[in-house]
Amino acid sequence: MIKYLALALFVSVSLFGQEIKPILPLPSAKQLAWQSLEYYGFVHFNMNTFTDAEWGEGKENPNTFNPTALDCEQWARIAKKAGMKGLILTAKHHDGFALYPSQYTKHSVANSVWRNGKGDVVRDLSNACKKYGLKLGIYLSPWDRYHPDYGTDAYNQVYANMQKELLTQYGPIFEFWYDGANGEGPNGKKQVYDWPLFHSMVEKYQPQAVQFSDSGPDIRWVGNERGYAYDKTWSPINRDEIYPGYPKFDQYKNGQENGSHWVAPEVDVSIRPGWYYHANQDNKVKSPDSLMKIYVASVGRNSNLLLNIPVDRRGLIHENDSASMMGFAAIRQLGLQNILPKHTKIVSSTAVEGHSAQGINHPKIGAYWAAKSTDAKPILSLSFQEPILMNALLLQEPIALGQRIKKFHVDITNALGETERIEAQTIGNKRIIPFKQRKVISLKITFDESRGQVLVSNLEILNLISTRNEPLYQ
Repeated sequence: MIKYLALALFVSVSLFGQEIKPILPLPSAKQLAWQSLEYYGFVHFNMNTFTDAEWGEGKENPNTFNPTALDCEQWARIAKKAGMKGLILTAKHHDGFALYPSQYTKHSVANSVWRNGKGDVVRDLSNACKKYGLKLGIYLSPWDRYHPDYGTDAYNQVYANMQKELLTQYGPIFEFWYDGANGEGPNGKKQVYDWPLFHSMVEKYQPQAVQFSDSGPDIRWVGNERGYAYDKTWSPINRDEIYPGYPKFDQYKNGQENGSHWVAPEVDVSIRPGWYYHANQDNKVKSPDSLMKIYVASVGRNSNLLLNIPVDRRGLIHENDSASMMGFAAIRQLGLQNILPKHTKIVSSTAVEGHSAQGINHPKIGAYWAAKSTDAKPILSLSFQEPILMNALLLQEPIALGQRIKKFHVDITNALGETERIEAQTIGNKRIIPFKQRKVISLKITFDESRGQVLVSNLEILNLISTRNEPLYQ
């Protein structure tokens, strides 16, 4: 993936002979690789699964953790079939119980009856991910309601040592996930986290991994847990002004047009009302249609989607969750097909030599349309020989050159000559604009405001559907 991105930049600058100036800040190679994943899973499975809680207290008996049929290959098999690119595991939640035999805490699977203290959930999932071609991610809560050192300087080194165990014993890690929660430990004290130390551990042992928190340093929280990004979603943000658990994060949830660092958002949402398994939520699993709407509002708004799966007390993904994930995969496969005919002519108001608009109709790697820098409101127009039934438009920017587009609007004309205008803000890596299904004869996209020269790398038209083979957006 990275070599293709480098090739894209080479082609844009060298082959066509006209340099397109990047707009800072720019994503790193590992941020670009992460953005291309788009959709992967969160596995909340830990002591809370067996105590029927969301946040444990750290006083639980380790023997309470005792899955009867744990099968990480089942998790990986379902995730792969669902189209996920990886799984992030809660190796330690706020209660401090570790799913692997850490040398730095007594509150772990090593002191449970499960597999006579010889079990290691992280190892099992690492092996399963390798078998099914998935990436492995780690969630390690800095808060620890069990550890006696929590609330002292010594705990920061404890946490860093646990990071080292996880980063050096289980193979490649694609994402390291920090929770922003910070409450009291068993001694009644709160911890002052040594974030530079924590970040340095990942950079040292897994430099290719992205790190998630409210402020990054590589990717950030979207600002809610309901499954959506915003009409205005910038990847740039003033990273140094915020920190995990920042009380005024709402001021930063949209990112910032002129932010100092590239820290793209991740949308975390659970397939159930809770993050952990609760039997009384077996009939409250989000439907495939609901998940598709979440996808459009997350991946389709310049974010990646992290969908949580609460593994049950058996140690298995529940049948209801699996069925919903498979239904979601089926309607994604059908609805995300580009139905823009290859012969469709895309007309642009202006174009830089070597970067014509026609290159974004089923584009090749590295191709993008570049409007001339003097074009104040660039336009892309499409007319179809026959009306096409559709209900969504997909646009992408070549984000390796920065995020640019601030505002745009789309004029949709149906077969009767009736036109509707939809106004929107940012694009970024990917933007999906849904609308009421209709037979469309023409589209006109006007880019009203931009941070510099307008660039578009992909344009698609879609007909999103529901599990009933009906239009998803009425």
